[in-house]
Amino acid sequence: MSKQRRRRPAMTVVHEQAAGIDIGASEVYVCVPSESDAQPVRSFATFTADLYQLADWLVTCEVTTVAMESTGVYWVPLYEILESCGIEVCLVNSQHLKRVPGRKSDVSDCQWLQQLHTYGLLQASFRPADEICGLRTLVRQRAMLVECRAMHIQHMQKALTLMNLRLTEVLSDISGETGLAIIRAIVAGERNPQQLARLRDRRCAHSEAEIAKALTGHYKPEQLFALRQALEAYDFYDTQLRACDAEIERLYATWPHTPPPAGSPPPQPDTHKRRKNQAYFDLTSALYQMVGVDLTAIDGVDALTIQTVLSEIGLDMSRWPTGKHFASWLGLAPKPEKSGGKVLRTYRPKTKQRAATALRLAAQSLARSQSALGAFYRRLKARYGPAVANVATAHKLARIIYAMLKHRQPYHDPGPTYYEQQFRERTLRRLQRQATQLGLALVPLPALPQPQVS
Repeated sequence: MSKQRRRRPAMTVVHEQAAGIDIGASEVYVCVPSESDAQPVRSFATFTADLYQLADWLVTCEVTTVAMESTGVYWVPLYEILESCGIEVCLVNSQHLKRVPGRKSDVSDCQWLQQLHTYGLLQASFRPADEICGLRTLVRQRAMLVECRAMHIQHMQKALTLMNLRLTEVLSDISGETGLAIIRAIVAGERNPQQLARLRDRRCAHSEAEIAKALTGHYKPEQLFALRQALEAYDFYDTQLRACDAEIERLYATWPHTPPPAGSPPPQPDTHKRRKNQAYFDLTSALYQMVGVDLTAIDGVDALTIQTVLSEIGLDMSRWPTGKHFASWLGLAPKPEKSGGKVLRTYRPKTKQRAATALRLAAQSLARSQSALGAFYRRLKARYGPAVANVATAHKLARIIYAMLKHRQPYHDPGPTYYEQQFRERTLRRLQRQATQLGLALVPLPALPQPQVS
């Protein structure tokens, strides 16, 4: 007797009026439902007028939602135009569709996107609000300027080394006050090591004699030319960085102030000397006025780290149900591989999240912090190594930031013994369970007398 074949249930249509768009540098291919137009697949140029023509055609076809891949930055103008026309846009990560076989042309790509989106099989990527996107653009521009300026510091160091001017041996940073003063004097024509050593800042660890000894070398014309150009490029990017900070400060000034919760202390003014790469304005106060809580009170986290995180995630934490979901979205949570209900292995997916990178860098700075997070980092580092400790501590920082932004509560450090006490309590509970299973009981030892010091 032949087995009766079971009919597979038909897929449920989620979006009836859905369209798919394949975006290229010069052409955009669009597919709408076949009953909406006699020619359901059309191509448009990428000029602004053509993109508005595309949007008008979608409105005429009564399309309510559109799916398109996040190809480079070509999708941004079309995304903004479609949103202004009231069309919901589902931006799909191109990595999720890269391995799908059978699509060899732009026409088949847009048809495949339209079909998947019709049945609700595509997951939209995260995109913050428009004002956060503007801040994100400026913050990323600032990070690029810092990288370019650092590159020319390396060029200056190379030119000095080729002239055997060992300035890096007596200075921890040649772009500090002493280093830049000496380099500017060399470019201006000064060659006397004793005269150059007198430019030493009084807080420098090495003496004038040691610096003069390091500045005895061979001044070659070609290397002096390279040093001069590297210094000019450094000054140019430093000027650009100041202008970028001024634009970011102007943007913060237009942001509506969020009232702080009752009893929340304002951030303490930074009385320390401005550190390298820090903002050229009071960034801590600007962030506090925007958020309403002092996120820089978290140990290991400075204002630049908070600015990077907020520019990538925004202020609306309702996108993630819990802090665990938020940490998983950042790529800071392990992903288990299961088969038959058994965990085969766990791994952490590779991600290029700028916010996650900033939190991992902040976690490294907790190695010597006398705080609860510092004790947590050191305990994990001793047990699993620095790589696991960095990710786990960054995971904890992400959940703390999530809770502060969602509930608007200030952060209070529980102290360096907090996690040690929690670890001790968990160990006692585990031993108590094991003793109960074996029919035994835990008996605490009496306190040992302290040895007397004569």
